[in-house]
Amino acid sequence: MLDPLKDVLSALLSHTHALLTHLGADPGGAVGWCLSIAAIVVVVRSLLLPITVHTVRNARRSAHARPQMQEIAQRYKGRTDTESVRAMMEERRAVSAEHGVSRLGCLPVLLQLPLWIALYHLLSDVAAGSPVGSMDAEHVALFDRAQLFGVGLADSGMLGHGGLHLAVVLTLAAVAALVSFATQHLFVMPNTPTDGMPEAMQQATRMMPTLSAGGLLLAGTFVPVGLLVYWVASQVWTLGQSFVVWRWFPTPGTRAASRRS
Repeated sequence: MLDPLKDVLSALLSHTHALLTHLGADPGGAVGWCLSIAAIVVVVRSLLLPITVHTVRNARRSAHARPQMQEIAQRYKGRTDTESVRAMMEERRAVSAEHGVSRLGCLPVLLQLPLWIALYHLLSDVAAGSPVGSMDAEHVALFDRAQLFGVGLADSGMLGHGGLHLAVVLTLAAVAALVSFATQHLFVMPNTPTDGMPEAMQQATRMMPTLSAGGLLLAGTFVPVGLLVYWVASQVWTLGQSFVVWRWFPTPGTRAASRRS
């Protein structure tokens, strides 16, 4: 099911690499391939900007509707009979419609998952020496030759390749993890409304920066080095995008919004 997406991403990767080679980059060098991987991030995330805008607007609408939603929840607190539950849901739907809140608020994030999975499989297949779409045998051989600080972009895992390989993989994974932590801690959490949120959810929200960074470090133990390059570029994009939202489009009722008032 992901083959069409993999073909599109492979075409983007190979054509960007061809353009960079035409501009003077070494066909078998890591610079050209790393920039090609970064180009995937730029193109894909740019295409997803309308979804990002939808998500930001939906968060702002949800914030405006939150006081009414909390008042409804308080009025129906402890009432579990079918008629009360139905009435509460109808009132909640009416408030959502009044403020234009989408009931599919999580859909934009879910739509990105196939792209991430397809890209993971594309880079994993190429790293394993398998041609994919526009990434033919010649491109795969060039990718296999590419060395980043003496470590192959096609190499995977942390152990078994020597100290230099371990140092490069740890550095890339650590950079991605640190950027992710900074994004969550500095820009996402201050822009997340917690008023009225259950304590358990607040604790989970506070743990997100650490969990996100820890997940990237853990995943770095088995993914190809080329995919770590993608993660670094993707996290840098996310940092910039989150800063823009935090600085100019904060969600009402959050710390990010209060700093502007």
